[in-house]
Parts: sequence; structure tokens; C-alpha cells
Amino acid sequence: MLGSDIAFWALAATAIVGAVMVVTIRNLFRAALGLILCFLSIAGLFFTLEAEYLGIVQILVYIGAIAVLIIMAIIMTRDVEHSNIPSPYKLPAIIGALSFMGVAIWAILNTIFYHGWSGFSNTMDTHTLGQLIFHSNGLVLAVEIAAVLIMAAVIGAISIAKEK
Repeated sequence: MLGSDIAFWALAATAIVGAVMVVTIRNLFRAALGLILCFLSIAGLFFTLEAEYLGIVQILVYIGAIAVLIIMAIIMTRDVEHSNIPSPYKLPAIIGALSFMGVAIWAILNTIFYHGWSGFSNTMDTHTLGQLIFHSNGLVLAVEIAAVLIMAAVIGAISIAKEK
């Protein structure tokens, strides 16, 4: 139990470091690398919490699709170094973020968490979860529509970035 606790806290600290890198580094490409570090640490957190399916989805969707798309957009954009100007809305953004954090902490402290979900067993594996999602609720169409939307976004990004 001690090893998994150490792994959890090390991954949590790494996720926080990656998130701080995203908001503090002025170089856009390095900030995107910090985002990938944060996503990877969160996937590791899912694995330490024995939620392997969510960890794999985190890696495939966020690191494999979103982060790569962000890096491709940064690479294809010309003049990235000069387009990252300071914002005059820094103080309102800090106030908004702190107020959101206060509301989120208040909501977490005042929520009663239950240790089990009704209708789910503690021995649910990936195969059972796939059967539940795709066969009982008919969510195959929603997954296919999401895949088509992601593909359309990638094609749109490439066509915008392409020189005339």
C-alpha cells in the first residue's frame, strides 16, 4: 500500500508541475509539452486508482489526439514568437480563477460522496464496460459521430494552415 501511495503523490505532484508550466511558460510549444506532461500524469493517476479504462482513454484521446493537434497547430502557425503578447485582463482572470477555486472547494466539502454506484459491480472490467456502453444504451452512433467531428476538425486545421 505504501508504494501505491508514493506513486499517487508523485504523479499528483507531476500533474501540478505540468499544469503550472502550462500557465507560466511564455513559449507556446513548451507550454504544450507541459500540457502533455499533465495529461500523462493524470493518466498515471487513473492507473493508480485502478481505473485502467479511463487511463487508456486519457492517453488515447488527450495525449494522442488533443495534444498532438495543439502541437501541430503551433508548428503550422507562422510567427508564434511575436503573437504571444501580454493580456491586460490578468487581474480579472486571477480573481475569476480564485473565485472558481473557492466555489469548487466549497462544493467538494459540502458534498456527500457514496462509495458505490447502483447497478455496477465492483468487478467490472473493460469488456463488461464496453458491453454496457455499446449494447445496452446504443451509444455506438454517438462514438462514431464524435470520431467524424474530430476528423473534420483535423482536416479543417490542415486546410487553414495550408498555404494558398
